[in-house]
Amino acid sequence: MRQVKKEFARSLRKEQTSAEEKVWKLLRNRKFRNLKFRRQHVIEGFVIDFFCNEHKLAIEIDGGIHKKKKDYDELRQDIIESEDITLIRITNDEMAQDEESVLKKIKEVLEPSLPSPLPLGEGRKDLSKLETSTG
Repeated sequence: MRQVKKEFARSLRKEQTSAEEKVWKLLRNRKFRNLKFRRQHVIEGFVIDFFCNEHKLAIEIDGGIHKKKKDYDELRQDIIESEDITLIRITNDEMAQDEESVLKKIKEVLEPSLPSPLPLGEGRKDLSKLETSTG
């Protein structure tokens, strides 16, 4: 069964929608924040449009068909997210209107997982002790 899904994913890579092609141009070859994304990646038996393993981020491009199968998509999302994977959805309309807002949406999801600087003073040596011992 796993091999069948892999073959299906390969066929989807060859027949991308125009929205998927646009997103792939933005993400491929580490163009976005130097992150490695895979396209049409199999997770838990489902083919995900784009996946960044480093941040456990799945991106789905939703076209018109997704409006008809909301229950299936919700179940699929629950299963994927049960694997500690964040799944975000981008509509074809969002992609057609403004690519920058799509990248901003992805960035906002990634921000909490990116390391933040330490608060002032944490992780640093106490310089006042150094100054008194050397002076």
